[in-house]
Amino acid sequence: MKLFKLLYVYILRCSDNSYYIGITNNPDLRLEQHKAGINKDSYTYSRRPVEMVYCESFDKYEDALNWETQIKKWSRKKKEALINDNWDEIKRLSNFKNRNKE
Repeated sequence: MKLFKLLYVYILRCSDNSYYIGITNNPDLRLEQHKAGINKDSYTYSRRPVEMVYCESFDKYEDALNWETQIKKWSRKKKEALINDNWDEIKRLSNFKNRNKE
């Protein structure tokens, strides 16, 4: 029998007001690792303190990876709409972008 582990896509707000997007199987531990600055080469090391502003769970690794990849491509405004759970704004921003490509 295979044990099941959830995966989480998360967004951190850094001290410079930038966003870091990642994936983990333990968001509490991962946040503590970012806060502790374990890896001096990491994006968040020089941007501490950080705070987790978004976290969503996924049953499948592929779904989590696809969501993380998609969010990383989004504009700052769209990421902020996600953080604020404002799906109307996400849709509006998506439609605006599509209209500008035509």
